Amino acid sequence: MDIQRFKKLPIMGIIRGIGASSIEPLTEAIIASGLETIEITMNTPEAVDLIKKAVSVSSGRLMIGAGTVLTMKDLRSALKAGAGFIVMPVLIPEVTAYCLKKRIPVFPGALTPQEIFNAWKAGATMVKVFPSGFLGPKYFKEIKGPFADIELMAVGGVRPDNVQEFFKYGASAVAVGASIFDLELIRQGKFERIKNELILLVNAVRISAHLTVLSV
Repeated sequence: MDIQRFKKLPIMGIIRGIGASSIEPLTEAIIASGLETIEITMNTPEAVDLIKKAVSVSSGRLMIGAGTVLTMKDLRSALKAGAGFIVMPVLIPEVTAYCLKKRIPVFPGALTPQEIFNAWKAGATMVKVFPSGFLGPKYFKEIKGPFADIELMAVGGVRPDNVQEFFKYGASAVAVGASIFDLELIRQGKFERIKNELILLVNAVRISAHLTVLSV
């Protein structure tokens, strides 16, 4: 993962629970939307094969990582599949330490001030604040008060109508999952609709980052 590339367009898609037949058209829809970074969760059936396929289909057009990494076995499988970064729902010290040693971007999850501080001190590239939706964007302002140097990624509750608020109050990045990557829409093959909804969200992030927006 090119972390500087991610910071220029700091939004990550979270792919969970999809079937193998959907990965190619979904990957193409994601690329067409302008989104540049996705994670595929390791608790998705055949996650390793899905990561391999997405890496192959995207041919460098996407930065692809593994999410919901809970063990060293998950980590090794994800990296072997081609994952370029690692995301966790909580801080798992051995996984974080390995990523730090190998210079693999790592995003451990946290919520409370103590958890956030611990994750950052452990070597987080950014701390995944999860679930952000329960506390809202203003929680980031409170956290950034004592922890001005800690980079935070908002995960949960991120929508086109509030994404700029998360950045305004201190988030360095955001991530979005089921609200956009709806499994029923994916099963129905409505990839154009997913692409258009993604464009709205990506454009909101691009505005926050002072980038040119894309047309739907």
